[in-house]
Amino acid sequence: TRMTDLYILPGLDGTTRMLHDFIAAARPSFAAVKAIAYPTDIVLGYRELEAHARAALPRGTPFVLLGESFSGPVAISIAADPPPNLKGLVLSTTFARAPVPMLAPFAPLTRFAPTRALPTVVLSAVLLGRWSTPELRQTLRSALDEVAPAVQRSRAAAAMRVDVSDCLAHIAVPTLSLKANHDRLLHAGASRQLMTGIANAQQVALDGPQLLLQTRTDRCAEAIARFAESIDA
Repeated sequence: TRMTDLYILPGLDGTTRMLHDFIAAARPSFAAVKAIAYPTDIVLGYRELEAHARAALPRGTPFVLLGESFSGPVAISIAADPPPNLKGLVLSTTFARAPVPMLAPFAPLTRFAPTRALPTVVLSAVLLGRWSTPELRQTLRSALDEVAPAVQRSRAAAAMRVDVSDCLAHIAVPTLSLKANHDRLLHAGASRQLMTGIANAQQVALDGPQLLLQTRTDRCAEAIARFAESIDA
């Protein structure tokens, strides 16, 4: 039996709905696989989400932390000042600094953007691309519909303003970066910054969109399992 747990911090929706298939795929390789959900009806900034995540992490058992997309900055902050039982960090299609830096000054305007009204077809094009399926579109819509519009808007604004670049140099645990070759949300510089900023980092690039864990589920689970094995070895 493997001794290491895998804890996952979710994307912008903050629910675990988009992670069910990935959890099932990763489960054979870990002692336990758990996703930490964020509150759906309380506006929390990155600092509060970090505190929320830290409180939910295991106290004694060794674990690998996976930060997906929006949650990358949370995972980076935790790994820079880690609990003693953190063995490794995985960052999937994510960033240390606002993915679209030019838009940072406009972040306050996102509170007026009608997130709920964004057509699924638009979200699907950006997040899923040609890997979109009716099931994935439905799951994406359901996940977003669970979250209060004000919470979605505040998270979008926070992601546009965030900068945890200073934390990268403080990460000492082995790190795996999963990069999507067809990411329509992040510019290539986002993963480059992670790779140059974190001393002990390796990268796996997969053909897929921003929602890599959802579209290339088995490949991601395999890459993360191999990474966890290499830490144990």
